[in-house]
Amino acid sequence: MANGMHLPVRKWVIDAGLGILRASGLSQAGARFAGGAGVVLMFHHVRPFDGAGFAPNRGLEIEPSFLDELIGLLRRKGLDIVSMDEARRRLEQGGRRFAVLTFDDGYRDNLTNALPILERHEAPFTLYVASGFADRISQLWWVDMELAIRQLDGFTMLRRQFLCRTAEEKSQSFIDLYWTLRDLREEDLRSAVRELAALAGIDSLQVVADLCMDWDEIGRMAAHALCTIGVHTITHPMLAKHPADLVRLEMSTSRRVIEEHIGKPAVHFAYPVGDRTSAGPRDFAIAEELGFSTAVTTRKGMLFPDHAKAMHALPRLSVNGEWQDLDKMDALLSGVPFLIWNRGRRVVTD
Repeated sequence: MANGMHLPVRKWVIDAGLGILRASGLSQAGARFAGGAGVVLMFHHVRPFDGAGFAPNRGLEIEPSFLDELIGLLRRKGLDIVSMDEARRRLEQGGRRFAVLTFDDGYRDNLTNALPILERHEAPFTLYVASGFADRISQLWWVDMELAIRQLDGFTMLRRQFLCRTAEEKSQSFIDLYWTLRDLREEDLRSAVRELAALAGIDSLQVVADLCMDWDEIGRMAAHALCTIGVHTITHPMLAKHPADLVRLEMSTSRRVIEEHIGKPAVHFAYPVGDRTSAGPRDFAIAEELGFSTAVTTRKGMLFPDHAKAMHALPRLSVNGEWQDLDKMDALLSGVPFLIWNRGRRVVTD
């Protein structure tokens, strides 16, 4: 989603751009310059799509079959699939081009659906855990919004009426409310979503219990030879909106809790939401200060050797459920779209 642009229009624009890059040969021609040393791929849910006409969080899920196909594409392109530890080593010392597979939040389908595919491919991966989800004390507010709007025919919030009678109205109401709330203080955002969930009869903590792994399940993942457990804060806040003391608390406490549960160090970090409004230079500095080995954002980009000097502001390629197409992924993996997006800059830390 992007502020100010209706989702179907934005999807069409990106779709067309990727098609032009691939059809013209520009993506392949520019890959040697723009492809970099490697890439960090970002996933969330891995599960079959339920076919719902109203699915505003569709971008945060891919089907298991596409994960399987994508790993095959990475291997055909000659990319080694490596851990975050090995990615850091290669950025510092050089080596073959690589891909890192990362999964955010700690969803149960990462265990039930993704892990068998990763095992079959012998593909290392990193799972960034938000400890508050495992502890059942924090809300998946974007999921609560979806579930509430699916239940309701309409509602009034922030002195505005939202219509939700059809799938199209529900989708537009979600987009409008989402970006309105993103402009608020996070405390106000979460309060508004709790109000909306209560109106629709949504039990927020039960939603988390239904979707996210508990500590026993996370422990099973942590014990797996392919898995690296990383840190994703306690409550999944947009850190840039909060004072430095709270940022340190969210980072350090979640790390301590995770390490106590899994019995091993958790030295890699992922910023929740991770865009420029949610994580910035101050937060990168705090992650480094607290001793994390790496920290990943959701800023778009490939990895280059210069990222060895920006280990706490690493970009990722989001594998978006709206674009489950190997040709489009191939164009993205060339790095050309990101070099255009970042106006020629390989390393972006602002």
